Amino acid sequence: MRFKRTYREENNGNVFWITMTDLMTGLVLVFVVMFFYVFIQNHLHQVAQTSAQENAIKVLQSALEKESISATVDPVSGVVKISDLELFALNSYKLSDKGRAYLDKFAPAYFDSLFSGEFMAKNIDKIIIQGHTDSQTFAGQYSEDEQYMKNMELSLKRAYEVADYVTKTKYNKINGTHLRKMIVVEGASFSDPVIENGKENYDKSRRVELKLVMKKNQLAK
Repeated sequence: MRFKRTYREENNGNVFWITMTDLMTGLVLVFVVMFFYVFIQNHLHQVAQTSAQENAIKVLQSALEKESISATVDPVSGVVKISDLELFALNSYKLSDKGRAYLDKFAPAYFDSLFSGEFMAKNIDKIIIQGHTDSQTFAGQYSEDEQYMKNMELSLKRAYEVADYVTKTKYNKINGTHLRKMIVVEGASFSDPVIENGKENYDKSRRVELKLVMKKNQLAK
């Protein structure tokens, strides 16, 4: 059964029929238009976010290559991996002389390249400095949980030492305000080992990573 309403126009006597079916069709069209508008806006935002991160990675890679700095930069995520052999003595969280010399070159190249453009400075949300260990155990009678947490302590201390030292290097101090709001220090113990040919590569598992996190909300222009 169709319900209908009649409206009589006094000037010419024409009659317009507005049915419930027509009304529902109109509402559906409105919702479809709204859906596609939101979808397109989200898509454009994701494209802009991806573009911003890709630009940051290219700038970063170029800066490190220019200074001949040995570091692995993931071309997709922008994660920079630094072997602990570059930074620490075995089982130590104190930076070696080699490690300090390395960070003296690395930190200015890394931070100054990221903050070289106003757009990037506004849209980087966090710079996570994350320490990792291999899964080899400490000497002594420790349970699996205790081994994991001892490695967690070591990985966290290494990440902190890197974060503490890089803020003292000769990067452009104009960017210090941005940097202090962005640096996050994390320890990962041996939760994310590097596996090659079915086996853990202990040397590569021991590392410090720097991860860029872009803002997920509306990108600042």
